[in-house]
Amino acid sequence: MRLDKFICKSTELTRTEAKSLLKSGKVRVNGEISKSAAMQVHENNEITVEGQNLTARQSRYIMLHKPLDTICSNVDEGYPSLFHLIDVDKAFDMHVAGRLDADTTGLVLITDDGRWSHNIISPKKQCEKVYRVWLRDNVKPDSAEKFKIGVQLQGEKSLTLPAKLQVVSEKEVLLTITEGKYHQVKRMFAAIGNKVVGLHREQIGGVKLAELSLGEWRYLTEEEVSEFC
Repeated sequence: MRLDKFICKSTELTRTEAKSLLKSGKVRVNGEISKSAAMQVHENNEITVEGQNLTARQSRYIMLHKPLDTICSNVDEGYPSLFHLIDVDKAFDMHVAGRLDADTTGLVLITDDGRWSHNIISPKKQCEKVYRVWLRDNVKPDSAEKFKIGVQLQGEKSLTLPAKLQVVSEKEVLLTITEGKYHQVKRMFAAIGNKVVGLHREQIGGVKLAELSLGEWRYLTEEEVSEFC
């Protein structure tokens, strides 16, 4: 992780205060003075401040049932940040592993472990995300086959990766994708002439939203965390 982030996870300093500390020349990495906030460090590095060893706090892993009209940002921008819903220390130092739009509800995973979240977000990892989708028009018989092959999104050079479509009713489906392009689910249905009128994420990998009520959160179990390690 970045050196300034490591300092924040090891102390009560803010990111700004950590950068100021680095500029002062009081931080050493493996015995050498480092003033670079962006320097990448690891758990086996010896990091000290004026001779005192720093040890980072354990990473945190949270699941939350995101309500409507909240955003997956660390700051309020038109809508309130969903981090207001989490009662943990330094919640705004964490990030969402795979954002949802303000008008979308459902499962979000929140952490301060960048390597862990990369395994969720990266298309190369083939992490499945399951969405319940409500549509303006009836599902066409060939929709599942089109999504299985891949569809052309407006402004994209290549087709979407293969996706699974399960029809629940005439205007309700479950869609499983392994990518996270901008507004992807909405754009996929637009590409086949339909429109999404409601969107809810139910599952990421093997982690299901299950019993959490709207706006509720909990820490992930060790087994759930290991899904993405």
